[in-house]
Amino acid sequence: MQTTATPPHTGTLLPDPRFPGARGYLAACTLGIPSLATVDALERDLRTWRDGRASAAEYTGIVERARGHAAALLGTDAEHVALGSQVSVFTALAAASAPAGAEVVCVDGDFSSVVAPFLARGDLRVRHVPLDELAVAIGPSTWLVAFSLVQSATGEVADAASAIAAARTAGALTLVDTTQATGWLRTDDLGADLVVCHAYKWLSAPRGAAFLAASDRAVDELTPLTAGWYSGEDPWASCYGPELHLARGARRFEVSPAWPAWVGAEPALALAASLDIEAVRRHDVGLANAFRARLGLAASDSAIVTWPDADGSDLAALTAAGLTASGRAGRARVAFHTWNDDEDVELAARALGR
Repeated sequence: MQTTATPPHTGTLLPDPRFPGARGYLAACTLGIPSLATVDALERDLRTWRDGRASAAEYTGIVERARGHAAALLGTDAEHVALGSQVSVFTALAAASAPAGAEVVCVDGDFSSVVAPFLARGDLRVRHVPLDELAVAIGPSTWLVAFSLVQSATGEVADAASAIAAARTAGALTLVDTTQATGWLRTDDLGADLVVCHAYKWLSAPRGAAFLAASDRAVDELTPLTAGWYSGEDPWASCYGPELHLARGARRFEVSPAWPAWVGAEPALALAASLDIEAVRRHDVGLANAFRARLGLAASDSAIVTWPDADGSDLAALTAAGLTASGRAGRARVAFHTWNDDEDVELAARALGR
């Protein structure tokens, strides 16, 4: 999915008052920060649990509402969504279902959760190709293509449409990780067989809330090796053997939810699903491009900005100025999201002497 680069920001959208205290926080690509609604929900749940009033039925309602929000963010319906705790577990289901010797095409330098499960099999042909060569690397022998929509280390945005079209022509399955995209970039129109996302970054949910959207083909062809009591059509009727209880749809890939994580995730996902994602993209990318201009970098289509910082001096300068940023793969990395504004661009640029 390629998006058009946005001109320098005009400061018209936010910062978002639902995220107070976020001045100088430039690390949505590492860890989101909770909205007031998420904080309130978590504090209320702790009190309810402390007082012995926690209810499995209430948690189930929260989880199902979160499932609906996740479905909206990924452009599908609730029956095609499975909830879990980590992207790597969902990727591992695809890896475990691959025939011995199958070819899997990945992006060179992609995040480990999208790659490692295929390598761990030991009997698959895993090919790593540059991001801009992904579509042309897919051929008749390819069983699955796995890639992040937005690269964690560089912030590059994949041409997902071309890669998915090439995979479809070749008869290959597609797995797209949108952890670094959902929340600032549209992800409801990908058309991939498997779309996986962890909600703790741009969606500002607690860690431990991840979700998967699966096509009908993926539901039919993948083996639900993580099946448990929550993988049935009605989890509360699936608690005991000896029968195997599997839902008809993507819920068969579900693991029992970590309830406190989903208590915080539900309002976070609700907020993200309620926003005009194109307005968020313009805001985020606009700020990122304003910062790129201060660094002398070309404009881009990403809300993540990275640049070489082998000795970590730029990251140290940002940290010393009271800003929160990150470093990955020998590069400094900042991200701009709804709680940021032009003042954050100025603070970061000044910290680097730009």
